[in-house]
Amino acid sequence: MSAENGTAGPPGTPAGPQPEPIRFFGTTWVDHTGGYAARRAGVAVGSLAASAAACFVLRIAYQGLQIADVGSFVTLLMTVMFAICSALAFRHTWSAFTTRPDPERQASLRGLLAIGFIGSLVAYFFRSLTEAPGEKLHRAEYDTARAEYEKRTTRRSGNPSKKRRRST
Repeated sequence: MSAENGTAGPPGTPAGPQPEPIRFFGTTWVDHTGGYAARRAGVAVGSLAASAAACFVLRIAYQGLQIADVGSFVTLLMTVMFAICSALAFRHTWSAFTTRPDPERQASLRGLLAIGFIGSLVAYFFRSLTEAPGEKLHRAEYDTARAEYEKRTTRRSGNPSKKRRRST
């Protein structure tokens, strides 16, 4: 059943809203099956390894600036730029795990997030230590959608015309 329009989905699909898949986890986050723990460990190791490799690449770029002898101001400017952009990317990515980001703001921050990609990788690593990144947000939305669906589909028992009127 499709969550948007309430139509029946493929045979064997339970009625009601369906969970939204999370990158690398699919829908295993709902009941923590299908290798969920192994996937979380893999995501944690992968994001940490990717951030270490990115730091190594930045170190090579820093050494290239030293070899080029561009001056201490440019070297300092580059270092501060990557540090600030990484901190902002960490904060943005971390907050995106608990609230849906505004698409317009996301588009305007695309360049900053690209420069500070190490911060995003580190945020992904830390979040994957406790849950699938974004699981808390998706679980809250899914539980709300399920509760609303259950509320809509439950029917009143009895004949409403025989209902007793409250005396005031």
